[in-house]
Amino acid sequence: MGSLPPWIRRRFPPQEEWERVERLLRSLSLHTVCESARCPNLGECFRRGTATFLILGDTCTRSCRFCAVKKGIPLPPDPEEPRRVAEAARTLSLHHVVVTSVTRDDLPDGGAEHFAKTIQAIRECLPQATVEVLVPDFQGSAEALEVVLAARPDVLNHNVETVPRLYPLVRPQADYARSLELLRRTRARYPGILVKSGLMVGLGETQKEVEAVLWDLKEAGCDVVTIGQYLRPTAWHLPVAAYVPPEVFAHYREYALRLGFRGVASGPFVRSSYRAEEFVKG
Repeated sequence: MGSLPPWIRRRFPPQEEWERVERLLRSLSLHTVCESARCPNLGECFRRGTATFLILGDTCTRSCRFCAVKKGIPLPPDPEEPRRVAEAARTLSLHHVVVTSVTRDDLPDGGAEHFAKTIQAIRECLPQATVEVLVPDFQGSAEALEVVLAARPDVLNHNVETVPRLYPLVRPQADYARSLELLRRTRARYPGILVKSGLMVGLGETQKEVEAVLWDLKEAGCDVVTIGQYLRPTAWHLPVAAYVPPEVFAHYREYALRLGFRGVASGPFVRSSYRAEEFVKG
């Protein structure tokens, strides 16, 4: 789409300011979605000593056309990975630990037990920390979702990513209704868990479609929603249809707050786990 508008340009902090986090991750053979998904906030978050851990390896079984995470046939889950995630979280003195994963449709439970073990390991290492998990849809399995929820994360996050009309283009192996049902089940089964979701804009959606998604998310029981600009990670991914101006992000935030969301983050560089700790304070 040519040159970037001024509100999309961002300067990275000097690398030496966030190399400590990189060294720790490499020493423990851990992955982060910050690196795998080429997040534009990586430098800022690593400099602050935070990261979103990516478990179940670094290879996804799905082929979403917006995502830079590696696709292919993944290795079996590493049984020591939960312990290493907890060790990294303790070393970084995290007060809020965010864990996500690649989608593992090759596993009978979609990796749910691995999520539960990671939550448990973090609780043992950092009993005062809150834990947020950003989970895949587990192919609609209520049993797999229950395994994760029974481990009692403080926040259950699952992103709808885009408006339903664009699912065949953006995330063909996912299902909008299935994602809403996961959020709905979480709210019904565990009312004490904070329920969160998010979506990208700039993929060709209309404002009315985004507003309809926000309505659906609130109806499904979401407490928190994040809205950010889609940025094309490589030439092999979907092109950006539009760079959404700040005033439209402000409109989405105001609209979501009117719907009754407890927390809303809406802006060009907002990502699902960006400054996630702010939504669990107090």
